[in-house]
Amino acid sequence: MTINQKRAPLYEALYQFSQGEPISFHVPGHKNGKIFSRQGEALFKHVLSLDVTELTGLDDLHEPTGVIHEAQQLSSDWFGADDTFFLVGGSTVGNLAMILSTSSRGDKVIVQRNCHKSILNGLELAGVKPIFVASIFQKDRNRYVGPSVDQVIKAIKEHPEAKSVILTYPDYFGMVFPLEEIIRIAHSVQMPVLIDEAHGVHFSTHPIFPKSSLELGADIVIQSAHKMAPAMTMGAYLHVRSSLVVKENIAYYLQLLQSSSPSYPILASLDLARHFLANQKVEVIHDVHKSVKKVKNILSNGLFWNILESDDPLKIILQVNKGYNGREVAYLFEQEKIYPELSTHDQLLFIHGLEPFENWSFLSNAIDNIVERLKLMPNHATIEEIQIPQESIQMLRFSYDDMKNKAVTLRSLDRSIGCVAAEAVVPYPPGIPLIVKGEVVTETHIKAIHFLLDKEINFQNRNIKQGFKTFK
Repeated sequence: MTINQKRAPLYEALYQFSQGEPISFHVPGHKNGKIFSRQGEALFKHVLSLDVTELTGLDDLHEPTGVIHEAQQLSSDWFGADDTFFLVGGSTVGNLAMILSTSSRGDKVIVQRNCHKSILNGLELAGVKPIFVASIFQKDRNRYVGPSVDQVIKAIKEHPEAKSVILTYPDYFGMVFPLEEIIRIAHSVQMPVLIDEAHGVHFSTHPIFPKSSLELGADIVIQSAHKMAPAMTMGAYLHVRSSLVVKENIAYYLQLLQSSSPSYPILASLDLARHFLANQKVEVIHDVHKSVKKVKNILSNGLFWNILESDDPLKIILQVNKGYNGREVAYLFEQEKIYPELSTHDQLLFIHGLEPFENWSFLSNAIDNIVERLKLMPNHATIEEIQIPQESIQMLRFSYDDMKNKAVTLRSLDRSIGCVAAEAVVPYPPGIPLIVKGEVVTETHIKAIHFLLDKEINFQNRNIKQGFKTFK
């Protein structure tokens, strides 16, 4: 097959099919966009005509031989993979599949401690024994960043029988770490490196961005196409470039985990997202870089925050001055119709797009309005920051299999100290557990929960103020 990155074969086939005015006696029930609530006409009028099923000429995601296969091959060529799988369940389903396909129950795996909750869910489903490597707390950023490279290498050398190393690169805020050395050491003992690169789909486009972990030698790489590239939400890629993993195992678990009726609009958006990245002109990336600098210049007029640099120039981080609440500042931005990606108790994250921003006067006026409102807000007494002491290399108190058979009780926050957590405690966003299931709860953990609740941070634990589940 000739590789032509100007094509978007899956989207082209869907569009041509819809233009033929086909008569539907098949699912979905909207019948090529003929049946739907007229209340949603703005949403459904065009999208539903492309929302079809596995008809002749439109291929099958779970056994692709036609246009989906061609679209995936174009993606693997562009990203530099041996094989690329399209995902319609987000990076989450990719993380689950890569763990399940590379390990068996009882196997050891080396894992970065501040990973996304989907990684921890994959570990539990696989029934493996995680060896957690602590993340590094950077005082100048006031948060945890990547793992200690030395500690990851130490874990590899101490546990050469481990089936994989699982890392997050970059983190939510666009920060990376020296990954290449870890990959080299892991490969020296035939250990594959699996990367959650949800926020790095655009790294292959230009040298202003960090190198993709795929280019650095990782074996399996998961990318959320919808986070940084123009794909629909839940669209993601799973890339494989390795002799250490079995492609057929990955395909098997994706069939188990993904819907048997995958969304064709999401699949088409993955085809088009690759097309967008592959055909973006260098001068546009340069214009984007200039646009980022201009956005930062305007934001720097704010008197109540500082701008932190990121390894990914598209990630713009505001560090809110002490005495002010990041959530309250984010609310003021939202009142001006400007919506950040996330806010913590002291930081806001803005994500610039892959084309230049244009609405400069609106942004400038909004910053002026926010500053004026903040001048009228009281400066609260600063609450001492909480750091969670972490063992450099740590294992869970109980195995996942053992946890299945243990009795569980709901304890109040203060009464849970010294107990073993029976559920993860997850501030969201960014979805990185403060406490993982199977970990001993410490007094510092509980202080951190109270601290975050005081700052009005959301948790994915419905009744966290009353407590959470622990083992008896």
